Amino acid sequence: MAARRLTADGGRQPATAAARAKPRKAKSAELKTQVNDASVDRFLKSIPDEVQRADTIAVADMLRSATKQEPKMWGTSIVGFGTYHYRGKSGREGEWFVSGVSPRKGTLTLYVLGGWDHDAALLAEVGKHSLGKGCLYLRSLAGIDRSALKRLIVASLKRAKKIEPLAVHDQGNA
Repeated sequence: MAARRLTADGGRQPATAAARAKPRKAKSAELKTQVNDASVDRFLKSIPDEVQRADTIAVADMLRSATKQEPKMWGTSIVGFGTYHYRGKSGREGEWFVSGVSPRKGTLTLYVLGGWDHDAALLAEVGKHSLGKGCLYLRSLAGIDRSALKRLIVASLKRAKKIEPLAVHDQGNA
């Protein structure tokens, strides 16, 4: 029998703090980063650093041209293009952007379904960068071969379509 202690009103409660803790609510399966109606232009104009603002706008223009999609805000700081429906190994499902860009502290982060590491030759041409899972990090566009970056974006989007054939579909923007 588990140890119990008397409460002020004479009742009994479990002796350990863990046993007294309130039951936890199940975590929401919904992602925090969702597409929303926030203004992309307002967000881009609000980027405080002038160089980072110009770089983010330039990459957003490259993504718009490559996807033929209008951008949407995802959360408070990601400019996303296209959408696709995903189902993870855990069973979690949802909508996510096919490609996107976000100005982060000290870096410009580019996202694409399927990642960036499949094109080593193009990555080498792009210039100084680092990779994360599905992310390409650039300090700025200074010293970056923009033509190579555009080709890398196009190649990555072609691969994304093979992963998710209906990936790049209209977000309902006209």
